[in-house]
Amino acid sequence: MKMFRKLYVLISRKFRKQFNEHFRAKDIEILKDKEFLIISNNCWGGSVYQWYKRPYNTPFVGLFIYSSCYLKMLRNFEYYMGQTLTFISESKYPSTGKSYPIGLLKDIEIHFEHYKNEDEAREKWERRTKRMLEVNNIDNFFLKICDRELISKSDLIEFHKLPFKNKISFSINDYDELKKCNHIKILECDKKRACVPNGKKLYELTYLYYDLNKWLVN
Repeated sequence: MKMFRKLYVLISRKFRKQFNEHFRAKDIEILKDKEFLIISNNCWGGSVYQWYKRPYNTPFVGLFIYSSCYLKMLRNFEYYMGQTLTFISESKYPSTGKSYPIGLLKDIEIHFEHYKNEDEAREKWERRTKRMLEVNNIDNFFLKICDRELISKSDLIEFHKLPFKNKISFSINDYDELKKCNHIKILECDKKRACVPNGKKLYELTYLYYDLNKWLVN
């Protein structure tokens, strides 16, 4: 079963890449001028914007947030997004072995993994946060989480209880508690971490499991 699945994924991804512009044009046409704003715990969201050729109207691009910080921020989202971004030299979480700016919104850590320095991270965070605040319809907010960044089963369950309309989660596991939720089991696995692949790779797999156009048009 796993061998056939891997073969299917390999062929599908190769086919998709060969006809990228065709599929992209089709998807862009489906969305038309539908406004959406993605809040993601890692780079998955940035890949969505790139695919649809949309400007980033969210600061949650090129970064990741660990589980406890991500959920705490979402529980009091308006408050935390109104805080001034500062920076720290050391994280309270285990080291990734990589060097990048670590931002702080009060007690929420933002790991700017794909930014060169604090000045770049601050400038883009503030500019994109301003764009986000201009999207005043909360129904246009789309929240995503996956089982990377120390996120557990209980975190996924809590995420789906948050008072946001549009939520999606990805995991290498099915959970009975999430059967009625927008939870997607991914067969491909980051074996070192026992979780789904990184944000960019996860996005490349998403279309094999889920109709993202339907979700965003909703």
